[in-house]
Amino acid sequence: QVQVVESGGGLVQAGGSLRLSCTASGLPFDHNNMGWFRQAPGKAREGLSCIDWLGLNTYYTDSVKGRFTLTRDNAKNTLILQMNNLTPGDTAMYFCAARVWVTDSLCSGDSNTAWGQGTQVTVSS
Repeated sequence: QVQVVESGGGLVQAGGSLRLSCTASGLPFDHNNMGWFRQAPGKAREGLSCIDWLGLNTYYTDSVKGRFTLTRDNAKNTLILQMNNLTPGDTAMYFCAARVWVTDSLCSGDSNTAWGQGTQVTVSS
């Protein structure tokens, strides 16, 4: 059974930073594309950043480019999203996902995607 677990969310002031971590088990982590998505109240889930299994292709949605950095450590089965210069607009539930689609213009899930339970990020002004 695939299990995806996020950690690292919380409350931070605007301009601050947070580091989200994700671990995945029950699948070959180093042979699966991974990604972070978020969903704010009343909005659709959006793909923030995805990375392919080799770490050669990384996608960022425009709103986080230059502020968020996605890395993976296949030896530790860990995906890290470093978020800097956070704004209130970044407030949302953040989800880690395994088995995602990623290209230089795409970061999305499908029926095979394994989702975590989510971690809340709240940015105060």
